Amino acid sequence: MTLKLNAIFILVMSVFVISCNQNKKAEKEMPTRKQVSAKEILGNPEYLAISYGGYRKKSRDSQPSLQELKNDLKILSAMGIKVIRTYNVQVPLPHASNILKAIDELNKEDANFEMYVMLGAWIDCLNAWTGQPVNHDVESPGNAAEIARAVVLANQYPDIVKVIAVGNEAMVKWAESYYVQPNIILKWVNHLQGLKQLDRLPKDLWITSSDDFASWGGGEDFYHVEDLENLVKAVDYISMHCYPYHNTHYNPQFWGVPDSEEQLSDKEKVDAAMKRAVQFSKKQYDSVTNYMKSLGVNKPIHIGETGWATTSKGFYGINGSKATDEYKQGLYYKMMREWTNSNNISCFYFEAFNEQWKDAEHPNGSENHFGLFTIDGKAKYPIWDLVDQGVFEGLTRNGNPITKTYNGDKEALMKQVLVPPALNDIMAHR
Repeated sequence: MTLKLNAIFILVMSVFVISCNQNKKAEKEMPTRKQVSAKEILGNPEYLAISYGGYRKKSRDSQPSLQELKNDLKILSAMGIKVIRTYNVQVPLPHASNILKAIDELNKEDANFEMYVMLGAWIDCLNAWTGQPVNHDVESPGNAAEIARAVVLANQYPDIVKVIAVGNEAMVKWAESYYVQPNIILKWVNHLQGLKQLDRLPKDLWITSSDDFASWGGGEDFYHVEDLENLVKAVDYISMHCYPYHNTHYNPQFWGVPDSEEQLSDKEKVDAAMKRAVQFSKKQYDSVTNYMKSLGVNKPIHIGETGWATTSKGFYGINGSKATDEYKQGLYYKMMREWTNSNNISCFYFEAFNEQWKDAEHPNGSENHFGLFTIDGKAKYPIWDLVDQGVFEGLTRNGNPITKTYNGDKEALMKQVLVPPALNDIMAHR
């Protein structure tokens, strides 16, 4: 009996030792996921950034499935994107939380998958979107819960959420439907910074607000108030928006073809105008930099949004500034990436995919067409080269493989390109 027990003991111990050795070997072979902070990510050209919404339908009531989000994220990862920006954590819209869940699952499925999030918390004023008179000096009672939800998600996914952005274009005065005064944004930025000090948020989580360049002091003097000065000092970095596309209508002097370029070919006129558009973005970036430094502050400034639409029946189309087509989008995208990457500026390019809910009543409204991909997964001209390189092989959107718009026929694309109007004509009509 004793011999039998000894044999059983030896057998059990042998199995235990083999199991331990196998576990140690597995642990050794398992790649260690690197931990990076916002400070290491932002401004690093190895971490390309983009604004992302996964909505396919004309209403946000139709939420994309978890698998649809994962398919999108794989597409973005294939093109080198490692940081995405979301916009709200509002109830009952689980879009941002589902994105975080999708990234978490992809991380577990593939140790080499790497994606981080700039998590937006929507901020607006009293009576915004209600049909009642808005009060821009008083905030919505829903803001506190929105911030609280962002805090929960940042703590639930600390390895994914690297930035919380308080508000989106929430201070700029043309956002008449919902804008708030800077003191409201400052209140919530200080609140989040305080939670970091109390170890109730990760210490290396960065806090900002993402807003128009003018809201960050780069525009009219009436934005230059004490609360903005304090906000500049309170954020970990400035996230500014610049849209020369919109300014082809609202401030078009840079866009029109000057007399000195009238002898150029149509393509040369377009190319020259797009170079001026990028210079316009640089000028707005510099204006924010100058304002910040005038306050004795020196911290990073990154671009939270910039982009170029490919369809418009309104201000920017054939009856307007003639700014809209895929060729121009391609030039803008590539030149902005070149400039920002070479200057260690993160650029959350707007946006990844077309979203038709933004202007649901007008299918050809420009807001529906800022994506680098169409809703059904066609790659627009800016990223045709990635299709050629095969980076999207095996990936799909809505069940469709990733192919080129225009079937890759650049000649057909160029037939849709509109030449900007003459500068003299622009000035004569203003």
